Amino acid sequence: MSNSASTPQISISDYEKAVTPTDRFADDEITPILLGLFGEVGSVMSTSKKLHREKGAFESGYRRDVEEELGDTLWYAAALCRRLKLSLSELFVEATSGDQFVANITANSDPSAPIARVMTAKGLGPLDNVLLKLGEDSARLLGVKVDEKTAKPIMIEFVRAYIQAVQSSGVSFSEVLKSNIRKSTGRFLKPSPDCLPDFDASFPAEEQLPRQFEIEITQRSNGRSYLRWNGVFIGDPLTDNIADPDGYRFHDVFHFANAAILHWSPTFRALIKHKRKSDPRVDEAQDSGRAIVVDEGVSAYIFSEAKALNFFESQTSVSFDLLKAVSNFVRGYEVERCPLNLWETAILQGYEVFRQMRKNNGGIVVGNRDKRTIEYRPLKGA
Repeated sequence: MSNSASTPQISISDYEKAVTPTDRFADDEITPILLGLFGEVGSVMSTSKKLHREKGAFESGYRRDVEEELGDTLWYAAALCRRLKLSLSELFVEATSGDQFVANITANSDPSAPIARVMTAKGLGPLDNVLLKLGEDSARLLGVKVDEKTAKPIMIEFVRAYIQAVQSSGVSFSEVLKSNIRKSTGRFLKPSPDCLPDFDASFPAEEQLPRQFEIEITQRSNGRSYLRWNGVFIGDPLTDNIADPDGYRFHDVFHFANAAILHWSPTFRALIKHKRKSDPRVDEAQDSGRAIVVDEGVSAYIFSEAKALNFFESQTSVSFDLLKAVSNFVRGYEVERCPLNLWETAILQGYEVFRQMRKNNGGIVVGNRDKRTIEYRPLKGA
């Protein structure tokens, strides 16, 4: 396994240290860890199955998906090691007969190689055979006893099969590690405010989303909602646009939550005419029609999920699957730099305001970008 100049190296021990704080399971919980590990191995297999079925139609998505699933598999392997009092990095050394490449591992130097070639790369045999072996070894772990002596040889075999799966899949192991660190820390750790992106801080004030804002939303007798900012009506009056009224006429609340907490909302920019036209590239790629469609699409998708969950009432978290779907939705746009934890905050705060807006048929949205918060205030006389 050769090093790649274009892919910075990362050690297994560095990976262990980075993801340990993201483990929210109790120290004595081993069954959910085993189930998670077995499930992620199944997901790696499913990705290979899709490649067989879809062939070239799935090739562009194959690397992304297998990289993510291999990362999730390693996360559970690391969590299992912690509970078995084993060192993942030491297991990698033993699984490779002490080969020190594991200290700075990169799975291959050419992750852009054609899929058909890497599926039989490095003399490991077809990818299917390697994954079947990985599945067998993960199944053996399901009956593992919680003691180092019994578990260690089984874990070494699993790690050896895992390394072979990474090699045969044709992805960079360094990128598997780094991507999983970004994903797990972004989901479970509260981000430092100093590390969060501010997408328009360098633009003129008239091209920035307002640092603080109050948007008045009222509902008239015709059932339409109206927006007013600084005393001026903005946007078009809205209805729920569905046979069974569900409050979607107030969905602009979600765009305001995105603006306040994520510092992103092409829809809000368009409503108040604060697009970043001084930089034509940013205006075209981040603030125009397609970006607005993405903003609206994310809002509609989350709403469809939230509706079945009583609009997240009494919930203090959002499912990882929903957050990952949102992350995939916004890939390629500046907001993809926002960690999943921040998305969760935007969703939960946005729906807290939405529920009150729906209950009272209107109100005032109070956004603060400096604090990254959004709050509800009743209309005067309400």
